[in-house]
Amino acid sequence: MTSLPKQPPTKRLGLVIDLDICVGCHACVVNCKEWNTGGYPAPLSDQDAYGASARGAWLNRVHSYEIDDGQGGRTVHFPKSCLHCENAHCVTVCPTGASYKREEDGIVLVDEERCIGCGLCAWACPYGARELDGSEGVMKKCTLCIDRIYNETLSPAEQEPACVATCPARARHFGDFADPGSAVSKMVEARGGYDLMPELDYKPTNKYLPPRSARALTDKIGAPESLTPTAEGGFLGWLDRVLSDFSEGRT
Repeated sequence: MTSLPKQPPTKRLGLVIDLDICVGCHACVVNCKEWNTGGYPAPLSDQDAYGASARGAWLNRVHSYEIDDGQGGRTVHFPKSCLHCENAHCVTVCPTGASYKREEDGIVLVDEERCIGCGLCAWACPYGARELDGSEGVMKKCTLCIDRIYNETLSPAEQEPACVATCPARARHFGDFADPGSAVSKMVEARGGYDLMPELDYKPTNKYLPPRSARALTDKIGAPESLTPTAEGGFLGWLDRVLSDFSEGRT
């Protein structure tokens, strides 16, 4: 079995994902697949890609849910990938040492030369973040694009995971959680970023920023509770006020 680092890593690299503004476009999913198919964990194979039983290895996925907080329903898009947990059980159950957690930055990786595809790490991961590559017979997972974030031939602005670089809504952010002054640490503190399934004590590095309530969003933009045309003022009345304010420079 593999051991976790005895000392906390100097850096704790990970992601902040803002569930309030993710639009579910899957750009992060596609760019992750494209980059990693030719990068560190390559290849990410597909089977029967254009058939009725298409399947393959994806290191990032987005699930969509309809929720109702009692004040109004909305769709929440939930991106999911490896959370690079501090207490990573996927590492400690690995019989060959293929799964390991880096001491220098806390990133959890798989040494594919040592992986036997037993699937124990996938069983130990409650987040469903491990992907067995059917063609390669080994486990694949998010690497935080270590071949990008440490690539000195790239400009500093490009040294971030592919999913972060491609997000059109800027719902994804990358940084060092060991630094309380980093942008990701400040976001988590300001918005109440939380761990996924904290009761399991896996202590994931990645954090999620919660979606705000429909009422909070309505109050923020100054819209009436109901924007239907039949409401007093209605949607068209609200839109007219917004456009009037914009044209008069009051927005």
